[in-house]
Amino acid sequence: MQDAAHSPDPLADILRAMRLTGGVFLEASFTSPWCVLSHVEPGDCAGFLPLPRHIIAYHYVCAGQLALQVDGEKPVHAQSGDIVILPRNDRHRIGSNLLSEPLDVNDLFEPGEGSDPARLVYGCAASADTRFFCGFLGHDQSSDPLISALPRVLHLRLADAAASDWIESSLRFASSRRPALEENGDSGMSSAMLGKLAELLFLQAVRRYLQDPLAPATGWIAGLRDPMVGRALALMHSDQEEARTWTADALARAVGLSRSAFAERFTSLVGDPPMRYLTQRRLQQAARRLAESADPIARIAEEAGYESEPAFHRAFKRVYQVTPAGWRKQHANL
Repeated sequence: MQDAAHSPDPLADILRAMRLTGGVFLEASFTSPWCVLSHVEPGDCAGFLPLPRHIIAYHYVCAGQLALQVDGEKPVHAQSGDIVILPRNDRHRIGSNLLSEPLDVNDLFEPGEGSDPARLVYGCAASADTRFFCGFLGHDQSSDPLISALPRVLHLRLADAAASDWIESSLRFASSRRPALEENGDSGMSSAMLGKLAELLFLQAVRRYLQDPLAPATGWIAGLRDPMVGRALALMHSDQEEARTWTADALARAVGLSRSAFAERFTSLVGDPPMRYLTQRRLQQAARRLAESADPIARIAEEAGYESEPAFHRAFKRVYQVTPAGWRKQHANL
């Protein structure tokens, strides 16, 4: 088993297990005043493979400033060098004046020329006072507890101007090279660059949120903040072979606690006993495998930690109210 001291960053481990992919699909240039309604649709990611089932949207501000608001929330104000992230891809209003009538983005859309991404332009692009990239992080975990626990909007401000310039140039380089690389059969390089850069920015934004004393101190976020429980969560979310065989005793030893102390600490912070949480996690993974693969149900049951297929059937139906075969039929190719 792994030693808890060998991985001091459970948040990075959890994001790694999510297998995030990323891309930049749009560059926007606006001259004030302006306002648009924004929501990343699957079609916006059509040039990126594999096509994500679930989307984390983000806007990276290259120049100027903007405001962003999700219904029912206070506006977030961002400036050059800031990134605004929407973990659950909420529809939002974005602009220099959120009270003005939204522009029709279809009238502003300009297809990308050559290897450049598509653009939204309002006013003169050369003299625009606000420029930003629109991008996404894709993942395939519909009920990921980290995504569910985060606020609807994350705002990361980068104080280092040199870092801001580097991020902008990296996003521009990777997004502009993607189509050319795809034509040459080498799409992996650019996709990997964009995915890793966006993942690092998302990681930093989540880390800042965890350090915010005003952020909620209960539930899954509280567990992640705790060194012992956070490490246990990372181990439970790992895609490694040993993650399929974790027991309460083994997890307690891995984080350096007795079984009773670990169970009490985990339950008080996360809200579920460790093995119940782990069972739910394994069934979520199994549900995803059933929808996305043609692997035999018996193999998926074994990978989920069940010694027999009937036991897996009973546990799966208890949670999802349908058999594994029924779930596969309902969700395949969605």
